[in-house]
Amino acid sequence: MTAVLYRPKKIRWVAVPLAVGLMLFFTVISFGLTGSAGFQNSNASFQRGDQIAMIGLGVLLGLGVLAFCRPRVTADDEGVHVRNVIGGYDLPWTVVRAVRFDRNSAWAHLELENDEQVPVHALQAVDKDYAVDGVRTLRALHSASHEA
Repeated sequence: MTAVLYRPKKIRWVAVPLAVGLMLFFTVISFGLTGSAGFQNSNASFQRGDQIAMIGLGVLLGLGVLAFCRPRVTADDEGVHVRNVIGGYDLPWTVVRAVRFDRNSAWAHLELENDEQVPVHALQAVDKDYAVDGVRTLRALHSASHEA
């Protein structure tokens, strides 16, 4: 069997417009930063650097939101590579006991031989049939590796 790749779908529909909206919002706000700060007895005023900092803050927040689009899982006959929002795992099928997607779970999990669980954020419950298909594919690859 060839390698498979799964990425979350619906999170992108939310994260991309939200990231763009945050960047636009902070950019618009930055153009409003002109003149004095408006504090009593203060000589503070907004400079060009303050405007650039606001735009930079919007970019950073937008990139932070886009990090939720980062998860993916790739698998083949040899093993599975899981990349989550933070961190990742490269596991051979021999250390995986089961591929689980419990009824009330937000995403799938890999149950390891040492009783640990690895979350698979790429297969999320909100993606419904797509996530179920991904879990079935991972289970098929897992069982095929144990039969060989």
